Amino acid sequence: MRCRILRDINARQAVANNEVTRQAYRFITRNETLPARVRHQAQLQLNAMPKQSSPTYIHNRCVATGHGSGVLREFKLCRFQFRLKALNGELPGVKKSSW
Repeated sequence: MRCRILRDINARQAVANNEVTRQAYRFITRNETLPARVRHQAQLQLNAMPKQSSPTYIHNRCVATGHGSGVLREFKLCRFQFRLKALNGELPGVKKSSW
């Protein structure tokens, strides 16, 4: 499980490092007032960037276990770990509901 967490951390760093240049290229390619040649060159540069620098490659994972499904975004925990930590009182502002 640790390798999945490390892979997720590396992917998030790659996105953060290339975010500004990626946004600049996307802006240039979508700006219709610029010449077609400039827009095409920007699109080629965007395609040449590493795939991991795209934000669509980010997948939310549990920081405790590395589990990839059932992850609560606010706490970055999968539902099972969220339940355990909530019952132990380790999450501030979370308590078991009763009605």
